[in-house]
Amino acid sequence: MKYSELERKSPSELQKFLLETRNEIQSVRFGISSGQEKNVRKLRKLKKQQAQIVTLLNNPAKQVAN
Repeated sequence: MKYSELERKSPSELQKFLLETRNEIQSVRFGISSGQEKNVRKLRKLKKQQAQIVTLLNNPAKQVAN
């Protein structure tokens, strides 16, 4: 998901999406370590997405606007 799409979401939607992303990161990590997941780049993408969500949630300007 692009950053501009994340900016349009409400803080409650971002919290829910953050939880889903963290769960997906965990499953991908286990898949990589067990040898089931071959796409290691997917983990990098998910971690970047998680950082973007946390940044938006910690941004006071975003919270005031909503």
